Amino acid sequence: MRITGCIIAAIITVVLIYFLDNQQTLNGSKTPRFGFFLSPQTGFWQNAEPANEQFNGNLNFPQLNGKTQVYFDERLVPHVYADNENDAWFVQGYLHAKFRLWQMEFQTYAAGGRLSEIMGDSSNGTNFLKIDKFFRRLGMVYAAENTLHAMEKDQLVKSACDAYTAGVNAYINSLDEKDYPLEYKLLNYKPEQWTNMKSALLIKYMAYDLAGYEQDFEKTNAKTILTRKQYEQLFPYVEDSMQSVITDPLPKLKDLFIPKMPSDADSLYFNYKTGIAPLNPAIKPDKDNGSNNWAVAGSKTKSGRPILCSDPHLGLNLPSLWYEIQLSTPGFNTYGVSLAGAPNILIGFNDNCAWGLTNAERDVRDYYEIKFRDSTMQEYWFNNEWRKAAMRDEIIKIKNKPSDTEHIAITVFGPVMYDPHYPDKLHTNKYYACHWQAHQESDELGCILKLIRAKNYNDYLNAISTFNCPGQNFVFVDKAGDIAIRQAGKFPALWYRQGDFLMPGTDSSYAWQAYISDSLEPAMHNPERGFVSSANQSPYDVKTYPYYMPGTFFLYRGWIINRYLSSMQNITTDDMQKLQTSDYNLLAEKAVPLFLKFITSSKFDQAESQYLQTVSSWNFVSDASSVGATIFSLWMDSVISKVYGDELHQSSLPVPSVDPPTLIKNILKDSASLFADNINTPGHETLNDDITDAFKSIVPVLEKAKQDSTLEWAKFKDGGINHLLKIPAFSRLHLNAGGGENIINAFKKTHGPSWRMIVELTDDINAYGVYPGGQSGNPGSKYYDDFVDTWTANKYYHIHLYNEEAMATQKNNLGRMTFAK
Repeated sequence: MRITGCIIAAIITVVLIYFLDNQQTLNGSKTPRFGFFLSPQTGFWQNAEPANEQFNGNLNFPQLNGKTQVYFDERLVPHVYADNENDAWFVQGYLHAKFRLWQMEFQTYAAGGRLSEIMGDSSNGTNFLKIDKFFRRLGMVYAAENTLHAMEKDQLVKSACDAYTAGVNAYINSLDEKDYPLEYKLLNYKPEQWTNMKSALLIKYMAYDLAGYEQDFEKTNAKTILTRKQYEQLFPYVEDSMQSVITDPLPKLKDLFIPKMPSDADSLYFNYKTGIAPLNPAIKPDKDNGSNNWAVAGSKTKSGRPILCSDPHLGLNLPSLWYEIQLSTPGFNTYGVSLAGAPNILIGFNDNCAWGLTNAERDVRDYYEIKFRDSTMQEYWFNNEWRKAAMRDEIIKIKNKPSDTEHIAITVFGPVMYDPHYPDKLHTNKYYACHWQAHQESDELGCILKLIRAKNYNDYLNAISTFNCPGQNFVFVDKAGDIAIRQAGKFPALWYRQGDFLMPGTDSSYAWQAYISDSLEPAMHNPERGFVSSANQSPYDVKTYPYYMPGTFFLYRGWIINRYLSSMQNITTDDMQKLQTSDYNLLAEKAVPLFLKFITSSKFDQAESQYLQTVSSWNFVSDASSVGATIFSLWMDSVISKVYGDELHQSSLPVPSVDPPTLIKNILKDSASLFADNINTPGHETLNDDITDAFKSIVPVLEKAKQDSTLEWAKFKDGGINHLLKIPAFSRLHLNAGGGENIINAFKKTHGPSWRMIVELTDDINAYGVYPGGQSGNPGSKYYDDFVDTWTANKYYHIHLYNEEAMATQKNNLGRMTFAK
């Protein structure tokens, strides 16, 4: 009996050891190794940071050349004072790793198509292998390799990256298993050594996020169910009322290159009314990735000094995309936000000037149909001959499973993203190569490293001249009083609608023929109106610009910013904070009175009449408590569906959505009446019918929201900030904040202003900033999300470009770290 008990105890012990030392499958996901994860010595307990944690230390590394002091202010923002530049980059790498290691590595795993290595092929309904295949076939690794080659040819960039990488690895090498960030313990893997290639991948990930949006397949489908006239009405080049970024006249060029449209374009390219098969769901960046920025001259400010404002609109995550930092060396003294994973301060200011960025929104990604000799993809037909294709074998490692290999052919246009083994979105069984500007060698980091040391307008122009992709609008001010904006990037010179649809790739006739000359990408410098601005609208007046500029341009944010700035005088930073967080909805101002002209409310019941009265008397401010904003959002979507849905749903395939400005313009021009009749019913519907029925159809949704106490706008849109792994306990959800699409405060579901910055270039610089996160990437730290409430309340922190003597005497500093050889 005693032996039996011993055997049972031994079996239980073995089972427990196996259970505690291995990941288990639970609801389709893998658990952590419970024995390790729950261990007081090595597990998650070690990630609980004391509330009164101090950040002190004396660190010595042989890679350093001098001494560096780091002071952490009361918000855990490091102020770095280095004897030389490379030491500053080393320390930035060390600090990025100390506070954001898991985040920065996870993002490069995503960019490099390696998530399956750590997540498995799928988990919680997310197909990580599908995501990895997408990024490998898009050519992200290929693009990063090309960018790395350009980076390492630039000695300034190479030395900064080498020092930065050494700093990251110095921190990684100091870690014991118990010190790993919490997410490594949850997912059961270890950090690997950082490389310059990982920094290049991060840069390409930003290029994908900001210059990876395209609708070539959707637009190709749309032209199969619409006439040319209908297509132009629903998907215009730009809206008539668009206010361009650059309003100055364009320079006149003596020898202007004019791209030639192929003679067979009407038959091979503009070929309407053909059939296509079902579409796959697409992986795309958010269409609304954009930003606001503007600068006002001293002639319009109370202080007589220029003020710059910048707030990039991106996906909101925890840990935050941004890491706030000051870097001071003999060559520069700069404050702003950096991307963890590369040496940079992307948006910020120094002793002499300030700068901000908005996305250019121009489409620089096209697809070409390739004709291969056979299924081996070794040779393809181009310009009347068979050409040899280069081949890449992209090996995707999968956690606990055999690897998957993607065989990708490389053509003159770029990698063949779609082939019969990886079907295109339209299931045509054809081969499509992706031609993307981000594939080319580029040196975006070189631009940023020059910009942080800029002293004047000419330095600014020189710095941004090397910026390639993603195209950006760089706004600039300096202490000499200059204000300026210029769109930086490399853009192809295109004929009308080139690249909107899938293109033939058997010769060069549809290829990009040239790049636009820098002289046709001019800066707007010290304009008479006293301000410059951009909010992702068209860069130039399309009526006078000589080239087609495909893209996703936004109308209303730029319009309302310009309206406010035009009327303002004696501007202060307080005024700019109110403008940057404005919830005024210009789209609603234009749409609601128009809709009310066409609504027939005589047969409305009590609930319908009450909601109509609410939206009719609404002040067009989409703040957190607004009910009118909820009604309008639903009504607008419903009207678009009623007016255009029957035509667009002739196909079972996704097509581009009709944008609200297009609906407004078409109603004003009576063009919407062409689509008002429902082609699927025997009757004849009018615009009055559509707008009235659209309103009645949303009332049940509103009643349900009222019953659930979610009728107010903040509760209805239910905005929040997700942890990168979508873990609710590590996220900040259900935020009580207004804003939304087409609004200056562009906060929607999980997307919005990721860094708000205002800089007034007085002698003692007067600057403010906030982002929705915290300096620490550790969910167990009070500095993980401590900025979120301030951001949600539309408040700011006063930020300071201190010299070391002043910083050392601040009473609320959280610690000091000394780095030396």
